[in-house]
Amino acid sequence: MTRVAAIDCGTNSIRLLVADADPATGRLVDLDRRMTIVRLGQGVDRTGRLAPEALERTFAACREYAAVIAEHGVERLRFVATSASRDAENRDDFVRGVRDILGVDPEVISGDQEAEFSFAGATKELAGRADLAMPYLVVDIGGGSTEFVVGADSVRAARSVDVGCVRMTERHLVHDGVVADPPSPEQFDAVRADIEAALDLAERTVPLKEARTLVGLAGSVTTVAAIALGLDEYDSAAIHHARLSHEQVRAITHRLTRATHAERAAIPAMHPGRVDVIASGALVLLSIMERTGAEEVVVSEHDILDGIAHSCAAEAR
Repeated sequence: MTRVAAIDCGTNSIRLLVADADPATGRLVDLDRRMTIVRLGQGVDRTGRLAPEALERTFAACREYAAVIAEHGVERLRFVATSASRDAENRDDFVRGVRDILGVDPEVISGDQEAEFSFAGATKELAGRADLAMPYLVVDIGGGSTEFVVGADSVRAARSVDVGCVRMTERHLVHDGVVADPPSPEQFDAVRADIEAALDLAERTVPLKEARTLVGLAGSVTTVAAIALGLDEYDSAAIHHARLSHEQVRAITHRLTRATHAERAAIPAMHPGRVDVIASGALVLLSIMERTGAEEVVVSEHDILDGIAHSCAAEAR
């Protein structure tokens, strides 16, 4: 077994997985899995730059993760950075800071690479399940972008589009730096218009409606699942492979898009860092289900982070 660490730094959160990996099979045994909301993409859609305070929040999380990695005696580390750092003019500041703290350069990957990692992480343990027909459509709803991947044993087609829960919130629901409380129906109409345009773009590359099983990844999807399950607190084991109907997603999205900040914050399983952006994320998920005609979504806690870890194991062969 090879001890590996994978870090996924997205627009809204940074996450760490430390696992023992079997180089022959790619099987992972989790040792530590954690997430920190850092909002690295704060203001990037508007300014084109990573804000100093967002960088410092991210570097603080990196210092915490460096201690965990050292404690576990990790042999191979891979740090992948996605949407926000792809878009930023000053991403060199980000790269230098990560290198100084962790000793590796962050790999600022393309949307297509992001999609392939997400697909591998989400589907590896679904193979052979008779109750889930192939091909899969894996959707990874991030803070700055959403990845669409169709495939069975491997990726058939993939596309990344620039709609995510943070980007949509900052673009349409914020005025003078403050999120509307609650946002108006007209503001959410603007969010929905952007999502529909992005789905049109994705469909040029990815046959969304040909998939037989929809698999949903990342914090917006897992938070909707936690709400649907009525959890008193976030429970990864209960959420992993939960199956949500279209009607459940529609009802929860309706609730979130009409709720005040206080009402969203009072939801027991809601992470404080998702309170302002969850309504946009839920609307992305609902729009995808409506576009594809999916009657349900299978929720996965295993995603791009696991795909990165699998790649570490493959490199160790």
